[in-house]
Amino acid sequence: MPKDNSIKSVLIIGSGPIVIGQACEFDYSGSQASRSLREEGIEVTLINSNPATIMTDEVVADNVYLLPLTPESIRSILEKHDIDAVLPTMGGQTGLNLCIKCSKMGIWDEFNVRLVGVDIDAIEITENREAFRQLMTEIGVGMAPQATAKSFLEGKKIAQEFGFPLCIRASYTLGGTGAAIVYDEKNFDQKLNDGLHKSPIHEVMIDKAMMGWKEFELELLRDKNDNIVIICSIENFDPMGIHTGDSITVAPAMTLSDSTYQRMRDMAIKMMRAIGDFAGGCNVQFAVSPDEKEDIIAIEINPRVSRSSALASKATGYPIAKIASKLAIGYHLDELTNQITQSTSAFFEPTLDYVIVKIPRWNFDKFQGADRQIGLQMKSVGEVMGIGRSFQEALQKACQSLEINRNGLGADGRELRDQNEILNSLEHPSWNRLFHVYDAIKLGIPFKTIQEKTKIDDWFLRQIEDLIKLENKIEQYRIEDIPKSLLLEAKQKGYADRQLGHLMRCLESEVFTKRHELGVKRVYKLVDTCAAEFEAKTPYYYSTFESENESIVSDKKKIVVLGSGPNRIGQGIEFDYSCVHGVLAASECGYETVMINCNPETVSTDFDTADKLYFEPVFWEHIYEIILHENPVGVIVQLGGQTALKLAKKLEKYGIKLMGTAFQALDLAEDRGRFSNLLVDLDIPFPKFGVVQSAEQSIELSKDLGFPLLVRPSYVLGGQKMKIVISEEELEHHVVDILRDMPDNQILLDHFLGGAIEAEADAICDGEQVHILGIMQHIEPAGVHSGDSYAVLPPYNLGDLIIQKIEEYTKRIALALKTVGLINIQFAIKDDKVYVIEANPRASRTVPFIAKAYKEPYVNFATKVMLGSKKLSEFDFNPVKKGYAVKIPVFSFDKFPNVNKELGPEMKSTGEAIQFIDDLKDPFFVKVYSERNLYLSR
Repeated sequence: MPKDNSIKSVLIIGSGPIVIGQACEFDYSGSQASRSLREEGIEVTLINSNPATIMTDEVVADNVYLLPLTPESIRSILEKHDIDAVLPTMGGQTGLNLCIKCSKMGIWDEFNVRLVGVDIDAIEITENREAFRQLMTEIGVGMAPQATAKSFLEGKKIAQEFGFPLCIRASYTLGGTGAAIVYDEKNFDQKLNDGLHKSPIHEVMIDKAMMGWKEFELELLRDKNDNIVIICSIENFDPMGIHTGDSITVAPAMTLSDSTYQRMRDMAIKMMRAIGDFAGGCNVQFAVSPDEKEDIIAIEINPRVSRSSALASKATGYPIAKIASKLAIGYHLDELTNQITQSTSAFFEPTLDYVIVKIPRWNFDKFQGADRQIGLQMKSVGEVMGIGRSFQEALQKACQSLEINRNGLGADGRELRDQNEILNSLEHPSWNRLFHVYDAIKLGIPFKTIQEKTKIDDWFLRQIEDLIKLENKIEQYRIEDIPKSLLLEAKQKGYADRQLGHLMRCLESEVFTKRHELGVKRVYKLVDTCAAEFEAKTPYYYSTFESENESIVSDKKKIVVLGSGPNRIGQGIEFDYSCVHGVLAASECGYETVMINCNPETVSTDFDTADKLYFEPVFWEHIYEIILHENPVGVIVQLGGQTALKLAKKLEKYGIKLMGTAFQALDLAEDRGRFSNLLVDLDIPFPKFGVVQSAEQSIELSKDLGFPLLVRPSYVLGGQKMKIVISEEELEHHVVDILRDMPDNQILLDHFLGGAIEAEADAICDGEQVHILGIMQHIEPAGVHSGDSYAVLPPYNLGDLIIQKIEEYTKRIALALKTVGLINIQFAIKDDKVYVIEANPRASRTVPFIAKAYKEPYVNFATKVMLGSKKLSEFDFNPVKKGYAVKIPVFSFDKFPNVNKELGPEMKSTGEAIQFIDDLKDPFFVKVYSERNLYLSR
């Protein structure tokens, strides 16, 4: 059956700002779906309130509406456009909830808009826990004993009937909000109340907790002809009791017998057919008993693109969102082409001849007082994925991708050796339990004890034990006499040169030289969906250590773009937006583009964004070998945030050309002492400051600078470890705290300008001219991190003379730094005097916001400047300036009820939204302005 030709125009609902539990995986899915529909000649209209994503860029959809995700916004769009169908399955739980709300209000019927990709009944039955349980009973799919409670008394009655431990899950929430495991009656009342209040319909499902059971997921696609394919099986390294978003996951499933997999597959298909007659994607979660019986029970089914769909797409190369959107408009699976091979149909189940490991990334350090134990409620802010020929290789590469100052799993001298601390960590899991499992095995804690406390499958534990045995062998050698076979085995199991250097007491560079002498070199393999049964046409690669290299180097001039790694607070999706635009611009300039990144949630790691994608850690060893292999003209580091920027020094050292601003300028801007000397030369005011390397030096300096002081380490993102201190005691304590976590970092002390107004400017410089993109004024005064502040574009009450000074200083600094590309400068204004706080000659968090507000492709322009393809005078700058754009920070404090919510110089927001207003009398602005200032005055 060909596509439904009556569908000429589709509305895609986005997921809104990034929050814990709903991150940029939906940006990826929505972008892919939009491109897929436009390929079919369908007009795509998109609504989302998130300005930081590529999804809300004009290159993605025909009509983009940056509006609040409300029925009123939907109505306003439907009044302007003749929409035939709405696709709500690409916007996570937010998109589904808005779709249901509009359906209940009769909006879809009023405008004759069809729902595609799912149906309301399917959404309702999967979100209504009681109805879902009854349906599963009818079709013979087992579930844990469970019951629904709509009141406190009902919940108490269920607890008495089932006994402890119990799982409480709130209905119609995302990321496990309101979910908890309760082990005894003591904590039950509070957790039950929490769940009821966090559910929008005041309902919870109470399950008998299946502690220690193994958790699995299947990703499915179905067409109108009822053909169903299983795209990927995913196994959780962590057992039941930890939210799948916070669990390490592995694909394909490692410990499942084939007969049990086939039973699970049949159950998933039966479940998808039972919940409704729709064409699209589904994610199904199961628990399996950890014994020979391998009993299976269903946990839940999501009739939409899920967090795991993005992971499964990157793991297999099968573009789930792209195919799901085509199925939604009537195509059958056998009518669509496999995008990777371009010669086989999409009606097939991918086969993997490699393993992927996903590890979540947490930011507990941003939430003082937070409960760091992970459980049913998701707390991670991002994730990484490693690909290898074995579980061990993929695991090590995923650990190398995390950017937590570890070189992999173990072999870096940072093991925990306190037995009681390790045992406590095993029993009460947090962000570092994987490393503590390694520590426990290395310390000699019995396997039985480790397994009892973690409930992690014995197979995974044996894999880690095997790594430790290998390390013991390697430690017996020096770099001069290590056998080639042992070195090859270590590299095939994922060990970084840095780890091997630690084991053999030598330098990373010595290991690199030795293995190249021995011929132990990386090769690159294709992610081809079919285990090399058919030739792959899409250049999507991972590295390993074998003989055949499948990455053929062309003779075209190339540009490498370094990605931003895992999402975290302070470095989020806005940098992926910049990387994607960088790739597109370089391609327009005639370069072959090479993308390196390890984040499975993003558009930059889509197989058709760049000419070649290397899904590898943004980690020196991996990057350097790709550069040696591809021999690019240069590397772009300006777009990938602090992750890419930190590699600039090493790239410079090894003679690799940085496109755009030179390393010396990047380094000068980070070195506060040298940068301040530059400001003196330019006659630009800045707060009094000093640089220290010890607590004693900080006390001495404070006597000259005077309190209050802003204390911050250099080379960090999101205001990490920044704090305003008002006494010597507080200063000493904070400096010691920084030195403990960052022993080699310089510490900057600035006299804090209390009560100052804060503003920032973004600009492009080509080394000769400067074009200011926009100036944003913060509503909060100085002292609140710019990422956590409401901000207004253009400024709402800065005088003309102040704005002229900001523009003048921006131009002076950009030229003095010899900037070629983007630059962001932050200012404080006090007593009508403009001070420069800092300058960042790179893509900033605010560039996507300004680009969306003014409808200009600024990163595209800046990249062409970096590449030397164009001068500023050659661009036609034509910003659409109308009214004001307000940046709204979005927080995920609901995940951490006891956390310190006070805002300060260290960033805590997880995302942002945008709101347009015509004038400053707008009720929204008046409300925000009064509330924020009232909050700060308290």
